[in-house]
Amino acid sequence: MTTNPSEPLRVLFCIGINQNFFDLPKSGIGAVWTAFSGMMSQMGQMDGVKVIGNIDDDSHMVGPSDGWPWTCYILADVDSQETVKAACNLFRTTMVGEHALWHYAKIEARIGRALIIRDDVTVAAG
Repeated sequence: MTTNPSEPLRVLFCIGINQNFFDLPKSGIGAVWTAFSGMMSQMGQMDGVKVIGNIDDDSHMVGPSDGWPWTCYILADVDSQETVKAACNLFRTTMVGEHALWHYAKIEARIGRALIIRDDVTVAAG
């Protein structure tokens, strides 16, 4: 397989909700959800980002997550590592009152490629 620089990066954005969110009174969580939804919209509208889908596991995982398993995931094709960095930066620039979104959640990105059989692999006939 030749690496084609025009092929997008397959990126799994892993998002964890932290204790600061759970420390909020119930009346305060709406502002975080509004900001989180806005961040997801901004990410989906970024040049070079094509969101494939997302998954939220808050029905089977309750409480903060600082690592695997994460609270939610966004799978996207992204044109460059710079764009991945810009997408992660939305947690620094999306505001929730006086705090940035990262006060309530964290994001990490796993970067790979779409899983395909490479050109240099012989497939057994069958």
